[in-house]
Amino acid sequence: MKKFILILSVLIGFGSLASAQNVLDGVYVRESNPARRVIPYTYLREADVMWAKRIWRHIDLNEKINAPLRYPKSNETKDRKNLINTLMDAVKEGTLTAYDPQDDEFTLPMTTAEFSKVGGADSITIKVTRPDPPYDEYDSVVFRAFNPDDVIQYRIKEEWFFDKQRSVMESRIIGMAPMTLARDQEGNLIEGGQKKLLFWVYFPEARRVLVNAEVANRFNSAQRLTFDDIFAKRMFNSYIIKEDNVYNRRIDDYKANPLDALLESERIKQEMINFEIDLWEY
Repeated sequence: MKKFILILSVLIGFGSLASAQNVLDGVYVRESNPARRVIPYTYLREADVMWAKRIWRHIDLNEKINAPLRYPKSNETKDRKNLINTLMDAVKEGTLTAYDPQDDEFTLPMTTAEFSKVGGADSITIKVTRPDPPYDEYDSVVFRAFNPDDVIQYRIKEEWFFDKQRSVMESRIIGMAPMTLARDQEGNLIEGGQKKLLFWVYFPEARRVLVNAEVANRFNSAQRLTFDDIFAKRMFNSYIIKEDNVYNRRIDDYKANPLDALLESERIKQEMINFEIDLWEY
């Protein structure tokens, strides 16, 4: 009798395990995004580029249209993560290369030790006062972890060009860098809202990771987007902070007032639009 009860318990346990493994969160198996491959850019000859301009932009994650890039960490699943965690996980796995935050020409790859301190994730020594007499101070080592929610902007480096072979005005993103508010050694925000770059990634290399990273589509849950779709289809809002110029200066270097800087950004954008329109006769 005891053997019968034992065998029955084992069978029930295996049955429960099998049913748990067959649980499907949905009505069908999602296969499209995990199996997607990067669609290569159209081949471009130097002789076909009759005009080009290098542009740097900021994507502000506080804007509603950019919310998919800042997907809350509390809502993350195994199939859906926000952009910063997607990039950092790929760098840690060795799938993606992170470059020095001051190197937007992608010549200085970061070492593992350097990347481990990204965003202030390191050990710091602070002074602590003993709660009991004689109330003296002693050094305490505290590990400060990186918080993905600290990322508030992304800097985008891109190239706009006119391809006379296909008669199209096109833009291609070259690099991307997450940005956070600057903090001091104690982890406190620096007054004035200063920002700092964490690292750069080469976007054509990052596309191999982004093409399989799923993003929520608020209009149709059956047609899931990926981060590669977001950037390829320009489904984000941004503002220009710099155009290629002989002085290598940003807009805020000669337009200190924020409103004047924003108007200058719009002027540069409108100038590129007018250039494309003026190429055609009606």
